[in-house]
Amino acid sequence: MKKEERNPILGKQSIALNEPVYLIESASVVGKKEGEGPLGNLFDLVGEDDLFGCKSWEDAESCLQRQALSFALKKAGWKQEDARFLFAGDLLGQEIATSFGLEKFERPLFGLYGACSTCALSLTLASLIIAGGFAERAACVTSSHFGSAEKEFRYPLGYGNQRPLSATWTVTGSGAFLLAKQADSAKPARAVITGMTPGKIVDFGLKDSMNMGACMAPAAASTISRHLKDFGRRPEDYDKIITGDLGTVGQTVLLDLLEKEGIDISGNHMDCGIEIYDAKEQDTHAGGSGCGCSAVVLSAYILKMLEEGVWKRVLFAPTGALLSKTSFNEGQAVPGISHCLVLEACDVEKPLA
Repeated sequence: MKKEERNPILGKQSIALNEPVYLIESASVVGKKEGEGPLGNLFDLVGEDDLFGCKSWEDAESCLQRQALSFALKKAGWKQEDARFLFAGDLLGQEIATSFGLEKFERPLFGLYGACSTCALSLTLASLIIAGGFAERAACVTSSHFGSAEKEFRYPLGYGNQRPLSATWTVTGSGAFLLAKQADSAKPARAVITGMTPGKIVDFGLKDSMNMGACMAPAAASTISRHLKDFGRRPEDYDKIITGDLGTVGQTVLLDLLEKEGIDISGNHMDCGIEIYDAKEQDTHAGGSGCGCSAVVLSAYILKMLEEGVWKRVLFAPTGALLSKTSFNEGQAVPGISHCLVLEACDVEKPLA
């Protein structure tokens, strides 16, 4: 008799997978500054200089993606054709880091843009494709680069503009993740994805592009609150609730917004943008941001903690600021979005409980 499957649609925004999707392997490639931070010895590759042997910042970011995906495939023992689809994105106009970085892999590509939430967006869509039976395996890649992002959204580095203390530092890095319907019997998966809550666009009317944390925090609060309601869970049901790149300013805003809803995550909240740099030794002001921020911290640190059994279940909720040079120069506000995923250790007996 066929096993009866429950309705995967939960509440207003969430999805609970009937069968978990396995996060088989991952890789992280970062720049020199990130390698000098507290997580430096956990990354797969640290560049000696942020150009990575290329002639431009944009080419360097494409190189980051190529190297991250190549590392992940090699670690898993996959050939590039083993990944049915690629889900990838970056911060640059028309996603040129992705298109030029991944073209040689010759795999069907879903080019994605969720700003700094793109890591969670790619993992969400790849998981749904696999869970729906439309692919056995898929790969997700995201990246950002300090030099290319400053040039895209603010000023070229040669301009030497000053940054306010609320500003975050765009992480130079790329994370690649390999997902599959079934785990490899010879090697345990790093984690399983059991559910997700795609986020809505949230706009509090903030216009300060140098305070991304405050612009994105309302979206994180919205998605985390909705997730807990849809799944019928409490903050303490997670070892960690992890945002992507709010930094110190955004973290304060997030905790305040959730407290007004009667939700206290102060005891188990973690932000990738705070973890990746040393606040005392590295001048990054409010912390880190960028597509690569949550991606490399997920690959190098969060999955390690799940593998080692230190954490059993985490909520991974990167955030993105939905602006462009055009919208900012025309005086538009900076809306935010946050997508979240439930990541669990592979030894959890009932991951959907």
